[in-house]
Amino acid sequence: MSLFVKNPIIFQNIPCTLVTGFLGAGKTTVINQLLATKPDDERWALLINEFGRIGIDGALLASSQDNDLEQKNIAIREVSGGCICCTSQLPLQIAISRLLSEHHPQRLLIEPTGLAHPRELILQLSAPYWQTALKMNAVITVMSGEQWQQIKYRDHDGFQAHVRDADVLIINRYTQLDISEKQVLVEWITKLNSQVKIIWAASGLTASEATDSSDAHSSDSLVTDAYSSTLNDQLNQPSSIISNQRKVTISNPKKSMIGLQSPANSLATVPSSSSSTDETKAQASADSDLPYRYHEEQQDFQLAGWRLPAHYVLDADDLQNWLLALPNWQRIKGVVHTSDGWMQINFNPGSLTTKTIDPQTDSRLEIILQLDNTADTHAVDKATGKSETENDAKASSLLIDWEECDRELMALVI
Repeated sequence: MSLFVKNPIIFQNIPCTLVTGFLGAGKTTVINQLLATKPDDERWALLINEFGRIGIDGALLASSQDNDLEQKNIAIREVSGGCICCTSQLPLQIAISRLLSEHHPQRLLIEPTGLAHPRELILQLSAPYWQTALKMNAVITVMSGEQWQQIKYRDHDGFQAHVRDADVLIINRYTQLDISEKQVLVEWITKLNSQVKIIWAASGLTASEATDSSDAHSSDSLVTDAYSSTLNDQLNQPSSIISNQRKVTISNPKKSMIGLQSPANSLATVPSSSSSTDETKAQASADSDLPYRYHEEQQDFQLAGWRLPAHYVLDADDLQNWLLALPNWQRIKGVVHTSDGWMQINFNPGSLTTKTIDPQTDSRLEIILQLDNTADTHAVDKATGKSETENDAKASSLLIDWEECDRELMALVI
């Protein structure tokens, strides 16, 4: 008697686009702009990698869509708890394979965490397994002109890494730059990546333009439409970055895998989750009883997140004031039940955005703080008797009392 073995699903040349960018660059905005161009009869999928342990980006994207994601043929899956770019290939392979087999998309978008080095993800997607399954199109990288103006970003290796490994660079938040500063920015980009295609994002009307005649509105609409069309065109442009890496992988497969070994706390132990209600509930039951909080240090950042029961209602004004008073914050995002209703929170130093959303299964809040080793440690030296060198590495950690943060946040519940 012979046993029947079901043939595995084989995927062939599914168009795939990486949308990368440093923390707070504006990737979510660009992804929403890409999703807005999706033909109604096509199925798309989005894989989001979040550095923190609490999945929020899926909810931010879902709430920004006018219609139900299922009705719009858009599937979103999140991989939380670490960087898929810095671990073994297994979590990435599982996440993509599940997304493709469950939803059969005709196009795949991948958004790695803003704290990642995209080179590692490019190495993974250059592996032989993906060379026939995925048709890798241009790597679209988002960069904030406001961030570039600050030396702490401009000289940061992680910030530069996204520019180096981009086929297309979308520059947004640049309206404060004059002509000469734009030229300096272009020269800085060219030194890092002379082949990259630069696209200046449509900036919208200024306050003065908004009061002018309808011609101004018409002109602005033309600019926006042209930008949207140019951005959408990149979805079908081949990636020279990945093509070149795949040639290296074929000629020297062992060398291409350097740096892809799994660290101690790899994503292999972290389940992926989608934005669907059922999977969100399953994740909630799998974790600690609510309220739940974590904090950890990764690279030169501190991450902290809270998940609270849906019946906890926080004072909206006090919550915003508390969040903005946190030291050296780089990103704040969440979906929270507040006195003003359920709110989507999406803050970076250049943009503070809140939006009313539909009720959620629970409240989720995540913050990313940048460690500042230049902090004054003299007072700490006197209090602890430790050397300046010892305190340099721990100064920022000592500035944050997470238990006190818990008490302050819980005090906002009304």
